[in-house]
Formats: sequence, C-alpha cells, structure tokens
Amino acid sequence: MNIAIIGTGYVGLVSGVCYAKLGHRVVCVDKDPEKIAVLNSGGIPIYEPGLKEMAAESRLAGHLVFTTDLAFAVRRSDIIMLAVGTPPLPSGEANLAYIDQAAIEIAEAMNGYKIVVVKSTVPVGTNERLAKLMRSRTIMRFDSVSLPEFLREGSAVEDTLRPDRIIVGAECEGAAEQMIRLHEPLTEQIIVTDIRSAEMIKYASNAFLATKISFINEIANICEKVGADVTKVAEGMGYDKRIGPSFLKAGIGYGGSCFPKDTRALIQIAGHVDYEFKLLRSVVEVNQDQRFNVIRKLEAIFGSELPGKTIGVWGLAFKPNTDDVRDSPALEIIRHLVDRGVKAKAYDPIALPNFRAIFGKEGVEWCNKAEEAAQGADALILLTEWDEFAGVDLARLQRVLKQPILIDGRNMFKEEHLAGTDFAYYSVGRPSLSKGVKERMPVLQF
Repeated sequence: MNIAIIGTGYVGLVSGVCYAKLGHRVVCVDKDPEKIAVLNSGGIPIYEPGLKEMAAESRLAGHLVFTTDLAFAVRRSDIIMLAVGTPPLPSGEANLAYIDQAAIEIAEAMNGYKIVVVKSTVPVGTNERLAKLMRSRTIMRFDSVSLPEFLREGSAVEDTLRPDRIIVGAECEGAAEQMIRLHEPLTEQIIVTDIRSAEMIKYASNAFLATKISFINEIANICEKVGADVTKVAEGMGYDKRIGPSFLKAGIGYGGSCFPKDTRALIQIAGHVDYEFKLLRSVVEVNQDQRFNVIRKLEAIFGSELPGKTIGVWGLAFKPNTDDVRDSPALEIIRHLVDRGVKAKAYDPIALPNFRAIFGKEGVEWCNKAEEAAQGADALILLTEWDEFAGVDLARLQRVLKQPILIDGRNMFKEEHLAGTDFAYYSVGRPSLSKGVKERMPVLQF
C-alpha cells in the first residue's frame, strides 16, 4: 500500500518505519526541515531502541522516504495518516490547531480518492469535525478512519509490530476493510467500531492505566504506615485475572507525553458534556502529590539542615529506554530541591541533554557518569529505573557518598543488593529490607 504519515514524532515516525518494514511504500512528512535533514542523513531525532536500524533498512530498500513536501506525499499515497501533535492547552484541553492545519493542507493537495486516518489522540467528535473541514476545501472523495495508537515509549517498535489489539473506527465498510488488510499481518485482534467509540477507547484506556498507577501508589503510602510490603500486595493482587499484574508497580507516579495529557483532556471532555469525572480528578491529584514523597523523605531525614545539602539524582527521563522528559517527575523534584537551596548533581544515561535544555534553573551540576552524581552527595535519590543502576556495586557507591543514604523512588533494589552495606535505605511502600539496615534507619513520619 502507498501510505503518507503526516508528523514524525513518536507515533508518526515509529508507525511509518514499521509500515515500511512490512513492505509498504511510506512517505513521512514533517514541517521541520532540520528534523527531515536528520532523518534523511540516517539519524533519528528520538531515542527508541531498534528504530534507527529499522529505518535505515527500509530506506535502503526504497520503502521509506522523508520529506517536508506534504502535497507530494498526499498525491502519491492512497492512505493518509495524521500523526501530528495535540499538546495540552493551559485548560487541559487538547490543542487541535496543528491537526486542523494539516487536514486543510491534505484536502487542498488531494488528487483523487483517499482514506484519511487519524492516529493522533483527539477528543470525541474530532474526526467528524475534521472531515467537515476537509470537505469545505476539496471536491475529492475521501473516507475518514480513527486508528488510535497504544504505543509505549521505550518499546514502541515492539508495540507496533506486535500490538495487543488494533482499533478501527470507520463508517465506510470499504475503508475499514483496507485497515484490516493493512494490520492483519500484525494481529488477529482487530476491532472495528464507530468513529466516536474508537476515539473514546484511546482516552479510556490511558485513564484506566493511570488509575491503576495512582491506586497502587495510594496502597503503597498506606503500606508504609502499617508495615506492609506493597510489592507483595501488588503480586497477590495481580494473580487475580480480573485485576492483572500490569501497572501495579508503586513509585513516584507517571509522567511522559500521554498519561498526564490524556487524563486532563478526558476530564475536560467530560466537563464539556456537563459531567464531573471525580475519580479521574483524584487520579491526577494523587499522581501529582506522589512525586513529592521523595522530598518529604529528605525533609524528614535532614530537617532544617536540608538547604545547603548536596543530593545526587539518578534518572531524569520519565521512564527507562527513552529520552523523553515531558512531565517527568524529576523536573518538579529537582526544581523544588533547588528552590529549597539544595545543590543537585544529576545523571541520566540518555535523557540528560533533553532535560537540561528545558530545566531552566541554575543550581544543578550535570554529570556524565552515575558515580560522578553520587560523589560527595549527602544522599542519593533514584527517579528512573535504568538497567545501568540495577548493576551498581552498592558497597562502592556507599564509599563515594558523603552519607550512605539512598532513596529509591522506583523500588529497584532488593534485600540482597543491600546486604553488607550501611545504607539507610528508603523505598516506596516497603518495610526495611534487612535487619541491619532497619536498626540504622530513623523512623520517618509524614
């Protein structure tokens, strides 16, 4: 099939590369000439495991082209996929200006029948509104399809090639059949529904997963007070098939480009139809507060002496295996520490340049190695569970720290890791992990 992908962010770029991998002829379009120049030179502007190699292979095979010429891409394609950003407005609503403009340009460039597919996350009713907008700009016939994406950053290639399901929202049977043929090599789980339901499935899915995260974090906070172990609680819950084990990992909350944006947008969607989504408001509130448990632990340990302390920070990306720092908990945590007069020494294997570019404050020493961030620090906080940190020799780490204090915001370390060390170790929703550690730890009250 001949496919045009409009937008080369995470969704557009990964989708385009993967469709080309399947043998389709794909043109990826972006307005940013610098980004297209990077892509045409063999580079990839995002960090996503496996993507660079797959893109190079498809370009060499002649299946993948990158351009700024939207009209060229539209004219040579039968399927046009919109994957432009819909960033949040200050109100929490999705900003649809970019997708509106792209739809207008597509309409004006059409030279025959097209299937116009919306992969961008958009409020319910957007596909219908875009179709109306396009029909005001062209006499060419087209059909609209909603094709929501469910990619996880860091495993986006795997999620595209081996999806849990494909959701196709369409009113035209022929267009739906084309989408089925396109995705049949990937999965048998292809669900065809009406367009508005497809739009809602995306928001409902992300909102539910965010709810699971906030729920287990609330359980973790109670576990800390009653002496239970949230990892054991989550394991026991996860064996229940009605619940499942996914997204029951306690920590400092979710971040990134999807969950924060989509939960707030769904609250606004509900508000526009005069419905207050109380549960989701609480999910957002819990998530916002959860990241500050790290700060509260530091305040309980150091008290009024916290200003002037040096705190090492491991992990800046919102999750491992990505360089994305959008809405990363580390942003607010480090900003709060700096505002309190703390000196932060920060390290991340991949995301440090992106983080540094948007952080916008002095008071942080940017480090090139994990040990450098820990050297001479009064405490170390772990905010992203990179594999690199799991293999650290904690006995050596203890020697480079000024004080052996480790706050693990992702519950990365286990009892065997701490054996033989003098760490005062604090995690999320777990009791002390060894007798020796417990005897040296002050009791924290929040």
